[in-house]
Amino acid sequence: MNFPDLHPWDLTYSAAIALQKDLATRVELRNRLRRPLSHVAGVDVSYRKHGDQFFAAVVVLSFPHLEPIEVADFSARVNFPYIPGLLSFRELPVLLQAFRRLRTVPDLVLVDGQGIAHPRRFGLASHLGLWLDLPTIGCAKSRLTSMAQMPEEDKGATSPLTDKGELIGTLLRSRARVKPLYISPGHRLDIPTAARLTLDCTGRYRMPEPTRLAHLETNRLRREAEAARV
Repeated sequence: MNFPDLHPWDLTYSAAIALQKDLATRVELRNRLRRPLSHVAGVDVSYRKHGDQFFAAVVVLSFPHLEPIEVADFSARVNFPYIPGLLSFRELPVLLQAFRRLRTVPDLVLVDGQGIAHPRRFGLASHLGLWLDLPTIGCAKSRLTSMAQMPEEDKGATSPLTDKGELIGTLLRSRARVKPLYISPGHRLDIPTAARLTLDCTGRYRMPEPTRLAHLETNRLRREAEAARV
C-alpha cells in the first residue's frame, strides 16, 4: 500500500497530545465504506514486557467468508515510552511499515485498540484511519474512558458506551457469556455500523477473526525472535 506521511513521529509528550487534539477534528463519524465490502483487515502489535522490539502484523481476509488472503508484518525497535492515551505513538510507526508491504488495499480495518472511545477521542484506530484514509474500528478488550451497563449475556447483545454524557461507542457481547468488547468507530464509520460490522467479523471466539489472526501472527513473530536469541 502507498499512502502519504501524515506527520513526523519525533514528538514530545506535550506535542503528541496537541497533535491528537488537532487530528481528532478530522475524524469522520459517517459511513464511507466501499460497496460491496470484499476485504477486511485486522491489525495487532506485540512486544515482550519491558522490551523495545515491536512486532506488527496486518492480516487481510475475504468478506463475508473471513478467509485469510494476505499477511504482512514488520519489526522494529521503538523508543517512544509507554504513556496512557498515547499508545498510537508507540505502535503506529511499526504498524504502518507493515501496511506498506501489503498488496491488497482493505475496505475496512479492525484494530485491537480504541477508536473514539479515548479521552481526546483519538485512539489507535482513529490515528490509523487518518494515516490510511480508510474506515477503521477500534475493538478493545478493556475500557480506557467510558461508562456502560453490562449488556445481556447473549451473543450480539449491546449497551451504549458514554463519556461525560457523550455517546462514544458500544459495549458488545461478541460471544455468549464472555466479557464484552469495547467497540468504537475509528474513522469513516458511525457507532451502530462499527458494532454491526464487528459482529459480522466475529466467529466462535471473543475477538473478531481479523484481529484474532493478527494477534496470533504477532505472537508467532515474537516467539521466533526470542528463540533466535537463545
